[in-house]
Amino acid sequence: MDSILPDKNASEFPRVLVVDDDPAIVRLVSSKLDMGGYRVMTATSGSDALDRIAQDGLPHLAIVDINMPGIDGFEFCRTVQQFADLPVILLTAVDQEDVVIQGIEHFAEDYVTKPFSPRELMARVGRVLRRMGDFAYTLDPIIQVDQHLAVDFVHQQVVSDGEVISLTPTETKILFILMRNAGRTVTNDFLLRRIWPLDEIFEDTLRVHIHRLRQKIESKPNGVKYVGTERGIGYRFLVKADA
Repeated sequence: MDSILPDKNASEFPRVLVVDDDPAIVRLVSSKLDMGGYRVMTATSGSDALDRIAQDGLPHLAIVDINMPGIDGFEFCRTVQQFADLPVILLTAVDQEDVVIQGIEHFAEDYVTKPFSPRELMARVGRVLRRMGDFAYTLDPIIQVDQHLAVDFVHQQVVSDGEVISLTPTETKILFILMRNAGRTVTNDFLLRRIWPLDEIFEDTLRVHIHRLRQKIESKPNGVKYVGTERGIGYRFLVKADA
């Protein structure tokens, strides 16, 4: 049976954000994650979670309740997933079929109903993280790729040779996926499914967004090329972490 613990040989243990307005649930889930070797961030509402991300950077995975005051779980997911391919496990007492379907189709990799087995939840966390793969770079609020390029996913912008350049949500999400897989080819099909999961979008549209992203992050003075094309297959972020 696969271990539910994170890979101890990884350069960075996965960071998990727990978002729930029930302090007892936050304590329980946080304790189990901590025992499993994960680094834990917590928030008691969707707005609190967005503030934590802006302050500390994106997590590798989020465990999110749906019914919370203010910004609920779905709205939190909708906001973050506009610019980042953040995997989410919804952990909630809501078990109506239409809500479960909406959650899985639009927002989440998995859906767990309360009351729940902590051990099963940890197994699901491990499974989702293994499926998504390790993020190649440290998920800091501002990720320094090299001396020429830094990326701020939360504010959807890059700093290219000292110039602050805004990205569209789609460009930001493409860059997130490519950087998560730095050094590995990401197929066109995978990008289309992750960026437009419910729409019939073709490779020509993806190619246009990639072209615009390149124009913004690949400045002419330094000549560094960040996004490579594997013709007929997909794209690759060429600068590996700690290169």
